Amino acid sequence: MNTHEILRQRFGYEAFRPGQEEVIRHILSGRDAIAIFPTGMGKSLCYQLPAYLLNGPVIVISPLVALMEDQVANLRKHKEKRVVAINSFLSKQEKDLALQTIDRYKFIFLSPEMLMQDGIQKLIQQLHIAFFVVDEAHCISEWGFDFRPDYLRLKEVFSEKERPPILALTATANEKVTTDITSYLQLRSPFIERQPIDRPAISYSLLHMENHHAKTEWIANRLITTVGPGIIYVASRKRADELAAIIHQKGIRVASYHGGKEQDERSIIQEQFVQGELDWICATNAFGMGIHKDDIRQIIHEHLPATPSAYIQEVGRAGRDGKKSSATLLYSERDIQKLKFIVYEDLPDDQQIRYYYSLLQSGISGKLAAEQSGLTEVAFRMLEYYFEHFDIENVIRQIRQIFQVKEHQIAEMEKYVQHEGCLREQLLSYFGEKLSVSNGDCCSNCHQLKEDWLIKTEVEQKVSNELDWKERLFQLLG
Repeated sequence: MNTHEILRQRFGYEAFRPGQEEVIRHILSGRDAIAIFPTGMGKSLCYQLPAYLLNGPVIVISPLVALMEDQVANLRKHKEKRVVAINSFLSKQEKDLALQTIDRYKFIFLSPEMLMQDGIQKLIQQLHIAFFVVDEAHCISEWGFDFRPDYLRLKEVFSEKERPPILALTATANEKVTTDITSYLQLRSPFIERQPIDRPAISYSLLHMENHHAKTEWIANRLITTVGPGIIYVASRKRADELAAIIHQKGIRVASYHGGKEQDERSIIQEQFVQGELDWICATNAFGMGIHKDDIRQIIHEHLPATPSAYIQEVGRAGRDGKKSSATLLYSERDIQKLKFIVYEDLPDDQQIRYYYSLLQSGISGKLAAEQSGLTEVAFRMLEYYFEHFDIENVIRQIRQIFQVKEHQIAEMEKYVQHEGCLREQLLSYFGEKLSVSNGDCCSNCHQLKEDWLIKTEVEQKVSNELDWKERLFQLLG
């Protein structure tokens, strides 16, 4: 069978989307590749299809359990049973069985941390792997240098002379991120397929607010008067719960989602949202990666995202069906300072690093040295990794470089919220792209933005009120 036959028979598509066939062709030829496709443009097909033309399993390295589970479910919908995600969702018995029978699977999903375990590596070395996939590969650049150092350790696995090809997938990557992906995955002259990140159906709005209270009032009114479904991104777990409670009191079907909830509860909330049982999610950035919901109409940010890349990723979860969608960023003057505090909190200063090092030299364990140095858990993991590879002066140099990168990213977000020109154009410029065609519903800065389509009709309002009445009765009577 050739690629087009598999595309029709197994996936039910008549034609490839832009860029897919080129990436697949290079993977089949044994070449490393980077695919940079906007959200909803079919990155998964780039590894799922060639897997059926090559012998051996495909190892997919994925950053989040929710993302793995979503990909596994998607493959099973296409009648693929030879798929497993080895993660914390499995009981010990299930995990042991999966590892004992690992050679029977076609698709094996692992986190970077799981892949770096000695036992897993020994098992994988016994397999004839078709190729590796690193999904959401921008995480190497955005997470690897601080709170997910095992992303940087991937080079230890991929530096072998004789290894299968590697496919890196991401929705956003500027030149620096592309360079980081190439370097830390040890890619060899990779083929790079970059599709434009612009999503013309998404309109951008920037609203300057007086304070936190004004944001809450605006969000509550917005959800009462406009259509969903949608996601509201907030800065903290506490705020996600607090805002969801306020919105729920208005009779809106909403839930909070964050890393502080149990995995089972997060899975249930995610499934309820996907199935339309919830209209809105108040979430930290833990929500959204890999969510297959095509009809999200609104993304609202109550806080300032840390990077333009994070913002474009989160906004890109709207309008995967190609219909009009809205992205709104609420901004108040204190937001920049709040963002700096959150971002810099986990970066140790020179004095902390030197003190931590001196404690290690005196024979104190890493964890105790971290506690006595006042390091956060993230800072401890970061220093633990860098001291494996560098002497103290170079560790300090590495941390300073991370600080400078984060400082630059925050400056870009500050530039965005203070920009008086086209918001879409400003975002695209960060990724080295230019606005090709401007449309009437572009952004709140450059056109008369019409959002009539968002307003709830009387029929929709009536249905919503009926649902609210039934839900309240159910809560009262159980």
